[in-house]
Amino acid sequence: MNKKIWSIWGVIVLLIAVFIYSACTGSIKVSWIELIQGLFTGTNKQVEVIRDLRLPRIIVSSLVGAALAVSGVLLQAVMRSSLADAGVIGISSGAGFVSILVISIFPNLFFWMPLLACVGGALACFLVYTFAWKSGLNPIRILLVGIAINATFSGLGQSFNYRGSYAVTSINQAVTSIFTMKNWGDVRIMLIYGLIGLLLAWLTSPWCNVLGLQDKSAQSVGLHVSRARLLISMIAVLLAAVATAIGGLIVFVGLLVPHIARLLVGSNHKILIPFSALAGALLILSADTLGRTVLAPAEIPASIIMTVIGGPFLIFLLRKSERVYGR
Repeated sequence: MNKKIWSIWGVIVLLIAVFIYSACTGSIKVSWIELIQGLFTGTNKQVEVIRDLRLPRIIVSSLVGAALAVSGVLLQAVMRSSLADAGVIGISSGAGFVSILVISIFPNLFFWMPLLACVGGALACFLVYTFAWKSGLNPIRILLVGIAINATFSGLGQSFNYRGSYAVTSINQAVTSIFTMKNWGDVRIMLIYGLIGLLLAWLTSPWCNVLGLQDKSAQSVGLHVSRARLLISMIAVLLAAVATAIGGLIVFVGLLVPHIARLLVGSNHKILIPFSALAGALLILSADTLGRTVLAPAEIPASIIMTVIGGPFLIFLLRKSERVYGR
């Protein structure tokens, strides 16, 4: 119990510290005291610029990280595989493709884009389930089919670059990587859709715990397994789609965070889901802060940093893939 408490408080303290550091550091630098005073008094012009340009980026990156991490937890509970992640198995790329499609054709539907992106994410999830199912869901088969689905939707999204439209190219760049131009409108969308998804995810935590059992055992305790899997998958798709539509295509968060979270707080999803949300927020906020400060004024997208970190981690998980989820 002490390990869980220390882990939770440690992540909370680190998240607050990185949040303040990220807000104070950049092309405009202020002390944390000046930042807090300026936010309350509104008399510091530098803090006003930070409030309008930097704080939305920080909040969006944190919420995107939380959504992707929890989406990974849910998908791993449904598939009973530690290799399940929205970015790896194509759900995020499906959502990203629909996001590009919606912005380029119906830009006035921007507020509804996360829900429309769910269509692409749900289609990708359906295809993964359909093609990977063969007397059950094998983790390696899920990964291979997911990589194929991911490549397909990524190719469809990249094809917009060759339509000869600067606007579409700009849209594609905005959707796929960087938090630079995020504003309070993006924060509002992430808060509405993201917090609803996170709350629904936490409410399904008892089902996630039972799904760790074999299907017959889960049914014997009164759980409708197929219905639970469908609902949890829909919530996972919603979270991944919202994060991709607003934050861009970022992979490996749903692999890295849940695995480490289980080592620190265990597999009880009532604790695992909120802890993963905090840890995911910390991870993406740290990656974005590192990306915009290490080579300033140039920026490294958080998606690239996560790819560099997540690639070796995926290899590590593949070497341990003989260990079945939940055993």
